[in-house]
Amino acid sequence: MRVCDAMTPSVQLCTPQDSIRDAAEAMTALNVGLLPVADNDRLVGMISDRDIATRGVAMGRGPDALVRDVMTTDVKYCFEDQDLDEITRNMADIQVRRLPVLNRDKRLVGIIALGDIAVSKAGDGATTALCGISQPGGQHAGSVIG
Repeated sequence: MRVCDAMTPSVQLCTPQDSIRDAAEAMTALNVGLLPVADNDRLVGMISDRDIATRGVAMGRGPDALVRDVMTTDVKYCFEDQDLDEITRNMADIQVRRLPVLNRDKRLVGIIALGDIAVSKAGDGATTALCGISQPGGQHAGSVIG
């Protein structure tokens, strides 16, 4: 199975120029904790509710602060034509719960999350990824991605 067979294709975006209030409101409306950040049709970052809390509010930034000031720029991603088992193992290795999905032109086409893997794939792919993600220490320990 390929990533494109399991991913969520409709993804709400925000821009680096949006306020963190706008991002938080979009997250609330969509019941999500993470939004891809795009600039001129290119993925340039991700913003999470944790980014807003730790890099925004905790650093004294108000609701009108810009997404670019708090977003995570070191974005891990996968391609839509990659094998889902490979990506599941990779998610476990890098300890993330979701990844933006790009086409080979590096345009955002969706997002893949553990929940997508769990409902689309028989077997233990989501369990394998979650076990790896839940190990203490990984490369993103204390990170805001995932």
